Amino acid sequence: MTVMNPRAGTGLSAADELGRSMPGKVALPGEAAYARARRIWNGAVDHRPALFAFCETAKDVQSALQIARGHGLPLSVRGGGHDWAGRALRPDGLVLDLSGMRRVTIDAERRVATVEGGATAADVIAAAAPYGLAAVTGTVGAVGMAGLTLGGGYGPLSARYGLALDNLLGAEVVLADGSLVTADAATNPELFWALRGGGGNFGAVTAMRIRLHPVPELLGGLILYSWHQAEAVLQGYATLAASQPDDFAVSPGVMSGPDGSPLLCLAPCWTGARSEGEEVMARLQGLGDPVWAQIAPMTCGEMLRMFDERVVNGRYNAVETRWVSALTPEVIQLLVAGGEAKPSPFAAILLQHFRGAAARVSIDATAFGLRREHFLIVIVAAWESDAGDATAADEAAHHRQWAEGLSLALALTPAAVPGGYPNLLGPHQQDRAALAYGYKIMRLQRAKQRFDPDGVFSSATPLPA
Repeated sequence: MTVMNPRAGTGLSAADELGRSMPGKVALPGEAAYARARRIWNGAVDHRPALFAFCETAKDVQSALQIARGHGLPLSVRGGGHDWAGRALRPDGLVLDLSGMRRVTIDAERRVATVEGGATAADVIAAAAPYGLAAVTGTVGAVGMAGLTLGGGYGPLSARYGLALDNLLGAEVVLADGSLVTADAATNPELFWALRGGGGNFGAVTAMRIRLHPVPELLGGLILYSWHQAEAVLQGYATLAASQPDDFAVSPGVMSGPDGSPLLCLAPCWTGARSEGEEVMARLQGLGDPVWAQIAPMTCGEMLRMFDERVVNGRYNAVETRWVSALTPEVIQLLVAGGEAKPSPFAAILLQHFRGAAARVSIDATAFGLRREHFLIVIVAAWESDAGDATAADEAAHHRQWAEGLSLALALTPAAVPGGYPNLLGPHQQDRAALAYGYKIMRLQRAKQRFDPDGVFSSATPLPA
């Protein structure tokens, strides 16, 4: 007996209508364009949408949304495609694929970038670089700029210039009713407030205006320490970082050396005067005896590319995240134990220090819920597998258990902060999302009811009902 997908006919009907309004911009299962669009960063996600609509303009987004709603198809939005949880690929739904909308326009005089909804961090950095300007981004160039910004946007420039969302000046948004609106401080201010931290819950962002900063060059690089030094170096780093100005940022992490054994890495960034930065970098290297160190003047683009080669699309991934108030001895010991137990050479533990300008933004200015100094810890279980169906589930469970176990252990420490980074919370972690937003969750829920009362954009960052 053949079991038919109940949405297959609906998808075909919607595709036929889309084909008339967006000729050549639709893909169905079995087509090469569909297979390409279904590939995202996390190969463990096997969601199968009913169809893709490859949007090139805001009008395309409006047309595809109206057709999806007319045919009763659920929706999701695919931007940069650096997706770990599969939110971009709605099973049996219509995907608004914005990956073709990557134009970035720079107004150098006003220091503003206008960024389309599918542009990546690398696209923005490359467009701004000729003017000696840079945007606040994360640490990886392949990440979609819209998704990063709407959920938060920790990065090496955050201590100096705030989160990515703090640099959002305005957005062009297609709402659930198909209308195209502007949201900024003067127009639709409540939508603008909700977009800055509430993720993609309120509409499809087709363009953003982002504040740029004069960063023609910075001092950065990578320092690696052998594993037996990890605890002492992390303790020294925690002390050093507490006394540094906003020009200083370091992303500590656990990675693997060529033989697969764990190494402690420090990825520093200095945006102030060169001579002062060189002194700070010398102190950082002096926390231990580095097995490798390279610190040099570089551009923001070069800094992003340092990690791009480790971000391989299609590798299996499971991600857990925690907030802690400080790198206490207990937290450091757990990080070291977690690094020692890494189940694959591709697994990693990454940290971001939230401080400086990001911590000085008023708690009520945006929807982002945590404005005091803290550390974001990202636990990435990553693996490659040739296992057959019979053993693949057991293999995946082994890697996930490592990430979940470390996350739970961190949650039980006195330094743990409730909730977690919304961009890295899974679709079923609404309880942690509520804690992450704190008292602002009710305001976000009211905004959701106002701008998306039918839950059209329900595949985005989790919000409790």
